[in-house]
Amino acid sequence: MAQVQRMSRLMIKTLRDDPADAETLNHKLLVRAGYVRRTAAGIWTWLPLGKKVLENITRVVREEMDAIGGQEVLLPALLPKESYDASGRYHEYGDLLFKLKDRKGAEYLLGPTHEEIFTQVVKDQIASYKDLPVILYQIQTKYRDEARPRAGVLRGREFQMKDSYSFDTTDEGLVEAYQLHRAAYIRIFERLGLDHRIVSAVSGAMGGSASEEFLAPAPAGEDTFVDCPACDYAANTEAVTFRATPVDGSAHGPVEELDTPDTPTIETLAAHLGVPASATLKNLLVKVDGEIVAVGVPGDREVDLGKLGEHLAPAVVELVTAEDFEGRPDLVRGYVGPQGLEKVRYIADPRIAVGTAWITGANKPGVHAKNVVAGRDFEVDDYLDVVVVEEGDPCPKCGTGLKLDRAIEIGHIFQLGRKFADAFQLDVLGQNGKPVRVTMGSYGIGVSRAVAALAEQTADEQGLCWPREIAPADVHVVAAGKALQTELALDVAEKLAAAGVRVMVDDRAGVSPGVKFTDAELIGVPKILVAGRRSAEGVLELKDRRTGEREELTVDEAIARLTVQG
Repeated sequence: MAQVQRMSRLMIKTLRDDPADAETLNHKLLVRAGYVRRTAAGIWTWLPLGKKVLENITRVVREEMDAIGGQEVLLPALLPKESYDASGRYHEYGDLLFKLKDRKGAEYLLGPTHEEIFTQVVKDQIASYKDLPVILYQIQTKYRDEARPRAGVLRGREFQMKDSYSFDTTDEGLVEAYQLHRAAYIRIFERLGLDHRIVSAVSGAMGGSASEEFLAPAPAGEDTFVDCPACDYAANTEAVTFRATPVDGSAHGPVEELDTPDTPTIETLAAHLGVPASATLKNLLVKVDGEIVAVGVPGDREVDLGKLGEHLAPAVVELVTAEDFEGRPDLVRGYVGPQGLEKVRYIADPRIAVGTAWITGANKPGVHAKNVVAGRDFEVDDYLDVVVVEEGDPCPKCGTGLKLDRAIEIGHIFQLGRKFADAFQLDVLGQNGKPVRVTMGSYGIGVSRAVAALAEQTADEQGLCWPREIAPADVHVVAAGKALQTELALDVAEKLAAAGVRVMVDDRAGVSPGVKFTDAELIGVPKILVAGRRSAEGVLELKDRRTGEREELTVDEAIARLTVQG
């Protein structure tokens, strides 16, 4: 028998107006409908209805993780600093970590993710290949000191996450565990009713050989991904590659210096010479772990610093400052060119292919050079895809122009390999009696982010519109006001609950029918059953929250209909 939630006893406060600080749809509606309450910047209280939705998502995740053989554990949120020192991630996370000391001065942090601790658990508990493979997971609160928490529960400083980890002795076993998780994630998001895309991603500081993101398209999304309209290619913009082939540069004349005073930017240079920006070579100077590095891209493109950082992780990438030019006469601000650079690593986008000719800085104040040919006049130390991806860029798979879209990251899976096993010397006894280094996979789902993503994708002008699997109830019964209607609503609610249907009933006294109907639309339960003007005849009105379709049914018909749907 399901429980009846009576709104006369439920702690819920709905709002007519959007919160003043709310920018995204999920933030506005989850607060207005009484699902969450802001406690501080990036910190949220889950109220009774919100907790039900959160638990329903957790239930689906747990069921699918158990189905692939996952074993649930619960690790502490308060973690020793030493574990993250061992992996190097205490430094990598930097200001994102919440750091604290106990009364004895020992240093701790609030867990942003738990690869280190899971690795240590397995090292302690498993000694032989006979005990592998194993999949462990938890559903836990994570903490990250976001500089600008925003978008309600979408980007908070604490959040609910499912993180799981696979452990195996072979790379083939890792691939199998990865595919198990991939299939489980597809089932999870389908059950939750989330429209999602699986896209190629970069592993970055996590390391490993393969990585994919699960993205929920939504205007409020912080991720940008590309989608090819002609084939099945999809990727996070940081993972998009460009294939350039060398060209014959023999027809280009020798390097020729040009007098170009007061042209330190691509815009001023192109205007001065009367050439398109695409004919110029932009050279951005950055510091990589303190060392100055030059990054070359076509003049009409921008360097994606996030993409560059992912490629060079775990190294720290930052822009140079005016002080960095002091004592470096070879670096002329605004007039840097790759030819003649000394003791400077040169990274270039693949579009700077061997044989291509460019107009670029001549490493002299007020002077540029033309006919500067890649491979002839300068060498590229490393080719990396580092430009900001634009609409229409060629698909790496078929060449068709790519489309850009915004999305919310709801899941991410990694083939980690042995990065953390190496850090903690995670070995087991192999079949031949010798130690074998374990290989790992890491797989995350943003549980609280899934709530926000569903709100963004399914809401309409009236309010939230939850899929049945995760809604706080199956049916919202509304008593339109009078005692007879309230009596009928409560009677129907009890009968539905006895049949296993989850019911919320609005039996509030002194609340107008208009307010009750508005709240029912705002709260977003899939079915709304109204005890209204024909209550004396035993006739109810059933409304589908998503489609708006209505029909009148007798009490028995309504119970039969809703029980079958349940």
